[in-house]
Order: sequence, then C-alpha cells, then structure tokens
Amino acid sequence: MRALVTGGAGYIGSHMVRTMLDAGHEVVVIDDLSTGHRDAVSPSARFIPIDVADSRAVSEILEGERIEAVLHFAAKIRVEESVTDPRRYFRGNLVATLGLLDAVTDAKLPIVFSSTAAVYGVPHQVPIDEDHPKSPVNPYGDTKLAIERALDAYGRAYGLKWAALRYFNAAGAHHEAGLGERHEPETHLVPLVLDVALGKRPSLSIYGTEWPTPDGTCVRDYIHVRDLCDAHLVALEHLLRGGESGAFNLGTGRGHSVREVVAAARQVTHHAVPTVDAPARAGDPAVLVAKVDRAAQVLGWQARRTDLVEIVSDAWAWKQRAERG
Repeated sequence: MRALVTGGAGYIGSHMVRTMLDAGHEVVVIDDLSTGHRDAVSPSARFIPIDVADSRAVSEILEGERIEAVLHFAAKIRVEESVTDPRRYFRGNLVATLGLLDAVTDAKLPIVFSSTAAVYGVPHQVPIDEDHPKSPVNPYGDTKLAIERALDAYGRAYGLKWAALRYFNAAGAHHEAGLGERHEPETHLVPLVLDVALGKRPSLSIYGTEWPTPDGTCVRDYIHVRDLCDAHLVALEHLLRGGESGAFNLGTGRGHSVREVVAAARQVTHHAVPTVDAPARAGDPAVLVAKVDRAAQVLGWQARRTDLVEIVSDAWAWKQRAERG
C-alpha cells in the first residue's frame, strides 16, 4: 500500500516508516521538524516538510500522492509542558488532528492513531484494560482522549475506519537502522539512565522511593518501539480487511520498577549509573501495566521483545552509535 505517516521524523514515527518500508509498502512522510529529525527519515520514503495542522495541504497530499491509509504520530508529547502551556497542546494535538480527520474522512481512508495510557489517569486496578474509566490528569491526556472520542464519533456518523493504540512506555531502538530516541529536552527514563552511563548527566533522580511497590519505586510497562510499530501495521491490516474500529492497549503486560531499569542499564553498560532519591511527583501513579488481551484476540498481536535487558541494550547500542557520529 501507499501510506501517509504524520510525524514520521520523530522517535516512533521514524521507526514506523522503516517498518512499513521493510514490509514492502510505499511511504510518504509529513513532519514540520519542530521536534523531529530530518536525518531520521529513510531516504526510501518521500518527505514533505509541512505541519499536519495545514489541512488543505494534507488533503492535497492525500489525493496527489494516492494515499491509501494514514498513520498519525504527529503530536506534542511532554506532559509537564501540557500543564504549563495547555493551549499549545489543545491546538497542536486536538485542533490539528480534527483537521486531519476531516481530510481522511473525505478521502475515505483508514487511520491508525497514536494514543496513550495517559487517557486512563490514575488507575483503579492493574493491569489496566481498555474499558477502564478514562480520567486523564493532565492536558496531554485530555487531548488524546478527546481525539479518541472524535474518532469514535466520526466512525459512527461518517463510516471512518480507525484504530487508537494506547501506548504504555515505548523504549528501545532499531540501532541497526540508525534509529533511536532523542528528545530535547529528554524526559523518558531509559534514555535518561543511559545519558548518566555516558557521563552526560551526573546522576538519575528517582522520584519517590516509598511507593506501594516491591522496591518502593514506580513500576511501568516498557514496550519495545519495534513491537509498537509492528502493532500499528497489524492494526492497519485489520482495518483494511474490514475489521472493527476500536482502541487497543500496547504493552507487554509486565511491569518493571525504576530500580530495575537502572539495574538493567548497569548490566548492559558496565557503568555505575549513580542515582539520587527525590520527592515523588504529584499525579504519578505507582503502577501502570497494560492488560493486552484485546490486541492478542482481535489483532493477533503480542509483544515479542519483552526482555528489559534487550530493550535497554538496543537503546544503548543506538546511543553509542550516535555518540560516535
């Protein structure tokens, strides 16, 4: 097929482009490069530097490039920034995506949307299934949930075919392809730990050491970015076969604590990785782990790269390669 990948110069988007190309598909990428990296886009993909909020340009691309499906990754993703600058998130995520949905609906194309476990807020039970109450605790999660509701409404009213994939904690890298995680500023745990191992940071702050978890630190479900992208392709194929629209959790179904991630980084890098205990952050859930049965039953997908050391090792291999230039 010929697919449009929005945000295809970002961390997950660039991995998705590679996944699609490796599967034999043609890819058109749009990205305004506000947070993405041009060199992360495979030269085998067609790159068009525009903002996804430019709905007229997007409509022209859908028609002119003979697009058959859309994978939507373009978004603002920093939770803390969404609290201090919410209008940037409501405009950049929600308003921009509504314009995209209009274009996709008019073109009668299926869309796979990059959603998040942040739509659940603080969980009432773990593991979290897709029917868990939705109560985001920040504007970032609010925008993603609003988009999911729009997808559902468009599907009911206009026949839009859609899948919303709720990521838990994406990590890892496709280091052989020269792809990895690089955000400015970096807020994700695995790259932060590896920056300490590289000597780029003096230590890692552990926010809260008295959580109700086995070692007192927060527990999260880490999913390899390559598994994440495989799930998008499977979801797209599901829609193209006439499968039902809906939302799916993407995770491994298993959680790891902050201290376990640090231990894995020490094992992989052979560096000390100093840590500093810090106060817990307001709104941080103690445990976020996905229940992943629906993706297995409906899509036939499950994570394959589930070993934490493998995830950290792939991220480390990319970090070292990036440092060497």
